[in-house]
Amino acid sequence: MVWQDRLREGRWVLGAVVLALLAALLAGGIAEHRVVAAARVQAKTDARLRAALLNSEVARFRLLPMTLADDRDVVAAIDRPAGDMGALNRKLEALARVTGAPTIYVIGANGVTIAASNWRTRYSFVGADYRFRPYFREARARGEGSQYALGTVSGRPGLYLARRTANGGVIVIKLEFDRIERAWAEAGGITLVRNPLGVVLVTSRPAWRFTASTPLSAPDEVRFRAETRVSDGALVRLPVAPAGDDRFTSGAARFVGQDVATAQPGWRLTLLEPIGAAITAGRRAASLSAALATIALAAVAWMLRQRATLARRRTSELEAAVAQRTADLRREMDERADSEARAADLREALRQANRLASLGQITASVAHETAQPVAAIRAYASSGRTLIDRGALDEARGNLAAIDRLAERIGAVTAQLRGFSRRQPGDLRAVRVSEVIEGALLILKEQLRRVTLDLPGPDPTLAVIGGKVRLEQVLVILMQNAAEAIADGADRRIALTLARDAAHVRLTVTDSGPGLAADVAARLFTPFVTTRAQGLGLGLVIAHDIMEELGGWLRLLPSDAGARFEIGMRRA
Repeated sequence: MVWQDRLREGRWVLGAVVLALLAALLAGGIAEHRVVAAARVQAKTDARLRAALLNSEVARFRLLPMTLADDRDVVAAIDRPAGDMGALNRKLEALARVTGAPTIYVIGANGVTIAASNWRTRYSFVGADYRFRPYFREARARGEGSQYALGTVSGRPGLYLARRTANGGVIVIKLEFDRIERAWAEAGGITLVRNPLGVVLVTSRPAWRFTASTPLSAPDEVRFRAETRVSDGALVRLPVAPAGDDRFTSGAARFVGQDVATAQPGWRLTLLEPIGAAITAGRRAASLSAALATIALAAVAWMLRQRATLARRRTSELEAAVAQRTADLRREMDERADSEARAADLREALRQANRLASLGQITASVAHETAQPVAAIRAYASSGRTLIDRGALDEARGNLAAIDRLAERIGAVTAQLRGFSRRQPGDLRAVRVSEVIEGALLILKEQLRRVTLDLPGPDPTLAVIGGKVRLEQVLVILMQNAAEAIADGADRRIALTLARDAAHVRLTVTDSGPGLAADVAARLFTPFVTTRAQGLGLGLVIAHDIMEELGGWLRLLPSDAGARFEIGMRRA
């Protein structure tokens, strides 16, 4: 009988161990699947954010060659390459410093650089012949071109953005991605940007630059080496191997990867998030919990069985043992749950930090056009708090309604700026002139508080063809410039006058300021021309282009005192 009891006990123990192992394997597999699924979703989101950061950086510099292509100093220098380039060199140097561009340079029609922002350095591009560069040939042939390559002078990699001028020259900006690569590295994971050939160009792991995810054909390799001028050691195989189900391995490290497209043609961004440690921890915790639970259940079953066969005197002892064992297991599981909750909080904090680090920079035009609505919103909110404290609820509601309109206008301005960057005029409709003036005064309410305004009488029947937000945008730019011009004067006055005929309506903005110098007036609607120390010189350029797209005009009129601008609009 004794050996039979021991045999039964051995079978129970063996069965419990087998069930615990099976439960541990099953729980580990489920935990691994959940860890990978969560990492895949997070990697997809992070990859899109990092692609957005890259796109915003390229878009920020893509407009500058388009603007400089029509610059009169650049055009004159290309027409007379033998002349003095000191002024143009200094201008390019200042633009590079203000915009943060690594290098800006002008190439003549013969392929030789005639001016550059780095003209003072030992890496100066002035005099270098770039006829062999594909971006120069593309810009000459199609109007614009781009190329990622090593610099022939500096040896540093970067993206070259080129634009052809009207007289056959080429404007080039070299964009380097050191800042973005550092941000990606600090955010964690491994970020790769590959061209259509699968060659890594931009990466948070510099040692992997110019490696290839797939072998290149002989013609492609020869062409790529000739265009980028990479060393003989480049184009080795990327040390990453696919492992199925969006998983990858690099040596002993395991990753989950997500791939997204970028705004640069043919470039794709891949984010590799390490999952080895997370899988190991998840499997260990789940397997241990399942095994302990299975053992606990087996122990409980064993104790229940024993209770039926053992004498009553051992019943109390077995119950005490079960209670103690259950308490120990519950305490251990509670401690493990607390540890996992803290780890989840830390992971979420890291994800939030990654999201904040990946935010793109606000462009100069959006900042220029939304500064006044934001300032007006702050003013209305501040006065609204005061009105609420005083019990003036109706006036406070009026402030809230004004804040709502200003917020709606910020959204409309952002949409209009996107349309403007694509050269799309948007829908045109009949707009009352009185609404345009009221909207501009609402935005500039605080800035015009100490200004005397001479306004035309309201005429609800007078309407023009255009867009309300775009016309308000033009009037706000003119009145803001006028307010800044008279800020230090004793007589601070701005006058708006209206004139009309059968086809057009003319709105004139006149200030009592010192007026404009003749040399500034001659170049007033040229980008980056400004009389203010902190100005970008873009406001009047934007306003001028808006009016031309609406079929009207914006021009400076002669004036005995102050500045006088005329907005010409088609009558509805």
